[in-house]
Amino acid sequence: LGMFSELKFPVPWGHVAAKAWGPSEGHPVLCLHGWLDNANTFDKLIPLLPRDCYYVAMDFSGHGLSSHRPAGSPYHFLDYVSDVRRVAAALQWRRFTLMGHSMGGSVAGMFCFLYPEMVDKLILLENLGFLLAPEDTEAWLKSKRMVIDRLLSLEAKQQTPKAWSPEAALQRLLEANRHLTAEGGAILLQRGATETPAG
Repeated sequence: LGMFSELKFPVPWGHVAAKAWGPSEGHPVLCLHGWLDNANTFDKLIPLLPRDCYYVAMDFSGHGLSSHRPAGSPYHFLDYVSDVRRVAAALQWRRFTLMGHSMGGSVAGMFCFLYPEMVDKLILLENLGFLLAPEDTEAWLKSKRMVIDRLLSLEAKQQTPKAWSPEAALQRLLEANRHLTAEGGAILLQRGATETPAG
């Protein structure tokens, strides 16, 4: 397990880099590094672990060899959870083990909380954990999972924008925002739409 290969997964702002050890058909284990660290965190640990696993240690966005998010974009834990979801999708992993160190452990815990059906085991190294008040749990789960799933669904579609006539654009805006009046919608479209030769 001393030998590793480099991996790159495309994301809308560039790529997420990772390194992998072991047989690709082995049991999948995704390794998440700590704050201000990178995938090399696991260089000394992986050779000591079972050889029948496929270990992928990713660099979170803005760390190691991964692309930084666009200038001015914050780095939130939920963004890192989305990165984990993107990498799992790119690897076509439906169920896998998560191993997280420090901040990576918090991200792993949050991922397990949101997507328990995708994780068979959780390994935390020097982690504080992830806690919510019991009364907040259900609402938090529902809203955060919906945000991530919608984002990844939109990214997967990546369609060219549709061209609408001004009337059709107004109708579409009013259907999506029932609180708007036709006059208010027309005012918003003056600045919220771009005219092209197609519409």
